[in-house]
Amino acid sequence: MINILDKTFVPFISRQSIENRVLELSAMISKDYEGRCPLFLVVLNGAFLFAGELVKHIPLTCEITFIRLSSYSQTESTGKVKEIIGLDNNIENRDIIIIEDIVDTGLTIAQLLKQIEDKKPKSVEIATLLHKPEALKTPVAMRYIGFEIENKFVVGYGLDYDGIGRNLDSIYVLA
Repeated sequence: MINILDKTFVPFISRQSIENRVLELSAMISKDYEGRCPLFLVVLNGAFLFAGELVKHIPLTCEITFIRLSSYSQTESTGKVKEIIGLDNNIENRDIIIIEDIVDTGLTIAQLLKQIEDKKPKSVEIATLLHKPEALKTPVAMRYIGFEIENKFVVGYGLDYDGIGRNLDSIYVLA
């Protein structure tokens, strides 16, 4: 059990389970993109740990860039991506793999996909550490999913509660 600010969290997904699943996803991506040079778009801030572990086990020639999405108004998601910050690469005719920490409602990732597809990439896939199918409000095709979880609030391994908890090596759920 850990306390973050005013909330208590309990262990949910262990470090070892995460590491094992990341290795499986890395192997899948390596096989699927053999002989190609994908561009990994890492969505900050939450996906940084997942992305770091994932790509270090992918022996392909690849590029990695980091993007931020502007979609929040104070503490509430608007569900609309206002701007992709940091996407300076030309992605036309490129294989793109978006790396996300969590897909819950799907609204933000759907908007991101639309904006990316407008730039005419060759292909676009999503790799997400966590997916909450119960929370999904718009359908999103995701090829690489670490774990499907219940619609509960989680922290750790890049995910935060008011900016705290991203550095935890496991995932915790609200008690």
